[in-house]
Amino acid sequence: MRKIPDKNIMLFKSCLINGEYPGVESSTKYVFDKIGIEYIVDDRQSCCTGLGHYSDIYDQLSTTVIGGRNFSVAKKTDHTNIVMMCSTCYAIHKKVAKLLNNNEKVRDEVNTIYDETNLDEMKYEEGTIDSSKNIFHVVDIFFDKKEEIAKNIKIDLSEFRIATHPACHYCKVQYEDATEGFRDPKVLDEILKSCGIETIGWYDHKRSTCGAGFRQRFVNRDLSMKVTSEKLLSLQDENIDILVHMCPNCQMQFDRYQPFIGKELNIDFKMMHLNIAQLVAFVMGSDPYKVMGIQTHTIPIEPLIEKVEKNLSKEREVKRVKTANKA
Repeated sequence: MRKIPDKNIMLFKSCLINGEYPGVESSTKYVFDKIGIEYIVDDRQSCCTGLGHYSDIYDQLSTTVIGGRNFSVAKKTDHTNIVMMCSTCYAIHKKVAKLLNNNEKVRDEVNTIYDETNLDEMKYEEGTIDSSKNIFHVVDIFFDKKEEIAKNIKIDLSEFRIATHPACHYCKVQYEDATEGFRDPKVLDEILKSCGIETIGWYDHKRSTCGAGFRQRFVNRDLSMKVTSEKLLSLQDENIDILVHMCPNCQMQFDRYQPFIGKELNIDFKMMHLNIAQLVAFVMGSDPYKVMGIQTHTIPIEPLIEKVEKNLSKEREVKRVKTANKA
């Protein structure tokens, strides 16, 4: 099992998270601060090119040049453990690291580009960033720190029906380092267990894609929506209250398009969608708006907040009565 770091971490910003669900980043920082993770965020980093790369706008060489630049930023700051909030950033950079370390021709071509553009300080040295030893997803850190997470839990969500949606680019594209397996992905379920939550575990279509497929959402819209609707129907059969994500693209596909699909199928889907960092931050007591950023969601999260607050009020009243009776 590979060693999971808790320091010298560069938390890699995600364009989809910042553009769609910025609360995922603030939730990640909130949890990291609570469990003692040492990290930085460096604004010099650039996009991983994921959306463009998988839409055939950026070729592999361009993506590798940009990835190598991000590795240079990590090296300069002595924070060479790069932790991704987005599974696409994760898969892209793992592939870039493999190419730069294992393919001398690619490495030379990339370094020549840096040299010709007066960026020779970014030249990549073999072994600077190891695909397995230096590149992680946030879920790897959360899983490794389950005991620390468990010590900080303040809110009980055990009454809710919760399912998890594993990300393709974590457990299918670059799957060799996937924590808790990739055939029956359990990393999210195990993290939630440390929060006092028993998910439903396996369900029909658990391993199926969200349906976004990057460009498929735009060029094959009917097919994309069909795949998404199949998973939503499977989750509806399980009477799910919350679907937990680990990828902003997946979260966007379900959260933004669930109302559209529900209207098309004449079904009132009740599922709420949260990133794993948002849910962990929530049960730790974070502010739903200032930290979790639930105001950016299409499917309202307020019903969850209201129900939890109602339960907490009941608990406080019970404690008050017990204290009064003892007196």
